[in-house]
Amino acid sequence: MKAFKKELKAMKTRNTSEPEVTEERFSFADAMKGVKPLVQDKVTPNKRIELDKKKHKAASNGLTRSKQVSATFTFSDMYQAALPNEGPVRYCRDGVPTHVLKQLRRGDYSPELMLDLHGLTRELAKQEISALLYTAKKESIHCVSIMHGFGQGVLKNALPHYLVQHPSVNAFHQAPLEYGGQAALLVLVDVPSPFDKQ
Repeated sequence: MKAFKKELKAMKTRNTSEPEVTEERFSFADAMKGVKPLVQDKVTPNKRIELDKKKHKAASNGLTRSKQVSATFTFSDMYQAALPNEGPVRYCRDGVPTHVLKQLRRGDYSPELMLDLHGLTRELAKQEISALLYTAKKESIHCVSIMHGFGQGVLKNALPHYLVQHPSVNAFHQAPLEYGGQAALLVLVDVPSPFDKQ
């Protein structure tokens, strides 16, 4: 290391003590004297290709819009379902066995998706519930959990009436303690069976 430092010092002193070597003045213009400029080939883009690209982009935008529309479901604030007044909040659609409610209460079903509605307005909550149920059906998820919280009870009271309106909801029950207790609902979604496709 010391040897390297000595060599570096010697180079510095040598550069300052020796007179500076002058080179010929060399300019860019001198270097480019014999060069011919390129002739610009103007290529006009094919308008047909541009139109096809625009149509494809518009079609993909329409596809995402149609997915968003199919994911939405309009819940009515005016609809009031006839739910039991006593005991925990529960509902079972006609044609669904009632022992499903007992299984939900015991926690036999574990939710694969959970939605937390804390801090949302009614309108935002409706959109989120609709998106959750759409995703659950699309992904073949049988059980979801919706946490409405306690708060002032606005969402807690409205949520069961929204869920009764949705055609994909088979049943719901107040969640067991491990999934939120009185502040949440476990919802069974009507998922098509893989055997139905045959």
